Amino acid sequence: MDEREAALRQAYEHALRWLAGLSDRRIPARASVEETVRALGPGLPDGPGIPAEVVDLLATACEPGLTAFPSGRFYGFVVGGTEPAALAADWLVSAWDQNCVMRAVTPAHTAVEDIAAAWLLDLLGLPGGSAVGFTTGATMANFTCLAAGRDTVLARAGRNTARDGLAGGPAVRVLTGEDRHMAVDLALRYLGLGRPETVAADDQGRIVPGALGQSLADDAGQHRPTIVVLQAGEIHSGAFDPFPETVRASREAGAWVHVDGAFGLWAAASPAYAHLTEGCAEADSWATDAHKTLNVPYDCGLAIVRDPVALRTAMGLRGEYLIQDERGDPVDKVPELSRRGRAFTVWAVLRSLGRSGVAGLVERLCGHARAFAEGIAAIEGARVLNEVVFTQVCAEFGDDARTDRVIDRLLEDGTTWISGSLWHGRRVMRISVSNWSTTGEDVSRTLAAIRRAAAGA
Repeated sequence: MDEREAALRQAYEHALRWLAGLSDRRIPARASVEETVRALGPGLPDGPGIPAEVVDLLATACEPGLTAFPSGRFYGFVVGGTEPAALAADWLVSAWDQNCVMRAVTPAHTAVEDIAAAWLLDLLGLPGGSAVGFTTGATMANFTCLAAGRDTVLARAGRNTARDGLAGGPAVRVLTGEDRHMAVDLALRYLGLGRPETVAADDQGRIVPGALGQSLADDAGQHRPTIVVLQAGEIHSGAFDPFPETVRASREAGAWVHVDGAFGLWAAASPAYAHLTEGCAEADSWATDAHKTLNVPYDCGLAIVRDPVALRTAMGLRGEYLIQDERGDPVDKVPELSRRGRAFTVWAVLRSLGRSGVAGLVERLCGHARAFAEGIAAIEGARVLNEVVFTQVCAEFGDDARTDRVIDRLLEDGTTWISGSLWHGRRVMRISVSNWSTTGEDVSRTLAAIRRAAAGA
């Protein structure tokens, strides 16, 4: 117990120093992979060490090689940060060390998961009674929902996927917008469905309803099993697909409708932004990531399926040695048989913020995005390319070469981390505002750094 306590205290002290230093720290890592390897010492020791000293070595050697993802000045990817209650809850998750997959074995986590799931459905305006699975992230949330969709549309065509597999069965047609996220393609590949058929999108990445309707009509009476994947929050523009028209057309065609809402689905929690998700609740499944807009620790995706039976049919399993509940277990909603207690952190954030706090979080992030757009638009030679409807901002600085120079100088400066991307054939600076701790001062400091980088490029 003394060794355990000493190691935990060492970790606690290092964690506090790390968090306290985020306000002044350079955002990019200072040390390379090779430098970190040398600091750690690559050789495996011949004998055991003292746990507290091991923790101290790990923290001291790795700290220079860490990127300040939790900083309010990191905007490179949609990764969020970690709310205080969720961080503390996550420490308890590790200390409690529960494999949270069975109702009878981990009743505390199952109770928390049931409560958190009900709260999430309420906040997001999704159908009560939908099944909520806690996955590793948005990619596996998409995978889980699309597995339920795949098996359901094949069952309608007379195919039992669990028994017969895919080989020799009807081909499943998947329709997606041109500007979908790559995680959708990855999930489809995992599921053996191959590349989707793409549907035209507008200049903001929103799927075009007429084009979708035409693609659905092109089935030419074949009645092929069909899945339509829509999007709540395009990764560059933040745009939302027009759900009322697209969901209605998909349902009339007998398709399963899935919504990839990795970060944008949380708009539904804010009265000011809920209009972006109008009609979204009529879909069959939804994927999102609590680590993004909700700001819980990695890893915590959410797979939500309207029909709990469909999800259980796709994900459920039986084991003679398991203590399973006929009402269903958490393991029946996710791909993993081993899983940490992800619902504890989600419950902690929701209980800490409450309904108004979650809405306020969404609205602050969106407000910072608008401030970025206004500040960048005032820089000579800069142009904001997207309609800033949510938390994403894309800008260019004259031409591709200059845009890349601005981004390079910005990363050298170290005040912030903003990554480049390619959008509609242009090199762009892409800003993702996702962190609960971002302040107006963080935005001002970042804009000042962008102005310096643009002036020198």
